[in-house]
Amino acid sequence: MKRFNLSEWAVTHRPMVLFLIIATLIVGGFSFSRLGRLEDPNFDVPQMTAIVVWPGATAQDVQDQVLNRIERRLQELDHFEYVRSFARQGYGGITLWMKGGSTTEELENAWYQVRKKIGDVRQEFPDGVRGPFFNDEYNDRYSVLYALSAPDLSMAELLTVTEDVKRRIQGVAGAAKVDVLGKQAERVYVELSTRRLAALGIPPTAVFDALTRQNLVAPAGSADATHDRVQVRVDGGLRSAADVANVTLEVGGQLLRLADIATVRAGYEDPPSLTIRHNGVPVLAIGVTMQANGNVLDFGRALEQRLAQVRQELPAGVDIQQYADQPRVVAESVWEFERSFLEALAIVLAVSFLFLGWRTGIVVAASVPLVLGLVAAVMYAAGWELDRISLGALIIALGLLVDDAIIAVEMMVVKLEQGWDRLSAATYAYTSTAFPMLTGTLVTAAGFMPVGFAKSIAGQYAGGIFWVVGVALILSWVVAVIFTPYLGVMLLPKNLAAGTHHDVYDRPVYRRLRSVVDWAVQHRAWVLALTVLAFAVAGAGMLTVQQQFFPTASRPELLVDLRLREGASFAATERQVKLLEALLTKDPDIEFFTAYTGAGTPRFYLSIQPELPNPGFAQFVVKTAGIEQREHVRTRLMELFDQDEALPDVQARVQ
Repeated sequence: MKRFNLSEWAVTHRPMVLFLIIATLIVGGFSFSRLGRLEDPNFDVPQMTAIVVWPGATAQDVQDQVLNRIERRLQELDHFEYVRSFARQGYGGITLWMKGGSTTEELENAWYQVRKKIGDVRQEFPDGVRGPFFNDEYNDRYSVLYALSAPDLSMAELLTVTEDVKRRIQGVAGAAKVDVLGKQAERVYVELSTRRLAALGIPPTAVFDALTRQNLVAPAGSADATHDRVQVRVDGGLRSAADVANVTLEVGGQLLRLADIATVRAGYEDPPSLTIRHNGVPVLAIGVTMQANGNVLDFGRALEQRLAQVRQELPAGVDIQQYADQPRVVAESVWEFERSFLEALAIVLAVSFLFLGWRTGIVVAASVPLVLGLVAAVMYAAGWELDRISLGALIIALGLLVDDAIIAVEMMVVKLEQGWDRLSAATYAYTSTAFPMLTGTLVTAAGFMPVGFAKSIAGQYAGGIFWVVGVALILSWVVAVIFTPYLGVMLLPKNLAAGTHHDVYDRPVYRRLRSVVDWAVQHRAWVLALTVLAFAVAGAGMLTVQQQFFPTASRPELLVDLRLREGASFAATERQVKLLEALLTKDPDIEFFTAYTGAGTPRFYLSIQPELPNPGFAQFVVKTAGIEQREHVRTRLMELFDQDEALPDVQARVQ
């Protein structure tokens, strides 16, 4: 029984194959335009933090009475890897890491168990402990960050404007979370004079009790009407500094206002927990995350349109600046792939035209868009996105996509030169080389298999390399055995045998190649020894090459960490921040910079590890004009930090 021949079916059903080619190009173009665009692939970060606050406690008390009890319970979790904790006066936190490669369901269950176990042990905490406050949303990354500043407005007034802008941005299609960062909590300060209280015979506790009673929510009863029950409420809540100033105290049978015996003023949390300064100006920031599996390029365009409307309606003096732009980064990554595709296509055309002729070159070059169209359709159907990993995999695959097509069309050309008709020549490649080509394709794809099936964070992040390359290579084999024979029949001439030798391999180049092969076979021992030697030299050379899983980031930002000694005040950290701001302002290679005092930058790209709140820590995000300028700025900053007098009492790090 004759075996089924895909190439024979293709050349005998030409209208169907032509339809498939046209459909592939249309569906591929549609799918490519609809693929989600991201900077990095989505994966689960197996990290969770919990913060506790215990005013007045020492660092040792926080560690012994709270954090140690939490740590012992967390070690009972499945897939537990390690936990780190830190404690300072009145404050403590833990960072929990689960084993890399844990599934989404396993992590969600782990975060539930963390809350449950800490809830069970919370009754053992001393009185006055607040929290823990959990954060398990480390997968979220801000696609866009905006800085809002208004020199003529107070922070409270600027916050009102910022909240209005936030509400407008939340209506943008594709927006997931919109957060206001750097806002300062408002406080009402009551400043008492102990001398004045003593003169009036008022104990300080009387003031505290009066404020507590005034702001206490208590039931005031109800009255039943004919049809309804009417609740009675006493409205005496404190809503402003004026309300606090009008609180009354009874002194010697007389009523005094709190403002008569104390100074009442409105202000902000002092010291603040986090401040943000953009180019040396205090600002509030808005961070926007995109919905999962979205197209960040379309999302970026929608945000630009909405911000253009918002800017026209802002009060005078309010300025909005964008200082994190993931859509632009992704657009550059997509263009890099498109440029690599065009370069690869040009190289394939040049080589094919030079060595195979223009007709053969067109047949080979046509396989590239056909394979990519099929790959885009599979990616769209599978819900994969275009990101740093999938784009890199496609660039890797570009150099391999034409191998099977070249083998198929070259075999067809050889048979045509030997006098075969086009139909027989087109079908011969399938019977002789189709399965060896498939085997080679699968072996090449298998080289990426360890990354695709790795049970680790790196496997989750980079596993798409195996799947995208594997799909691209298998589809390149399909194109080579179906579309390439059809294109060869339609484009290759009929009379390649005219004027050629009967044996197409009886040529000087083939004879020289055959002599080299014969010598290698006859001196196989020497060939094997040279091969082993070359392998050893290559292995030794690898030891001198820097080894890292991913190359150095190509982003133009620098992260500069300033860390003061433990126990440093927020004011001391802020002074160091202003000193560095004055130096950065003079650097011509810096476009802008943003300083976070009291905590680290929010995560706006994947490799950032957010710093937990610390009054003795500050972090700068320095945006340079490009990679070359980034390295220049890095060098100058490293030289600056080597000088002890530049920023005294500060440990600085540039990354």
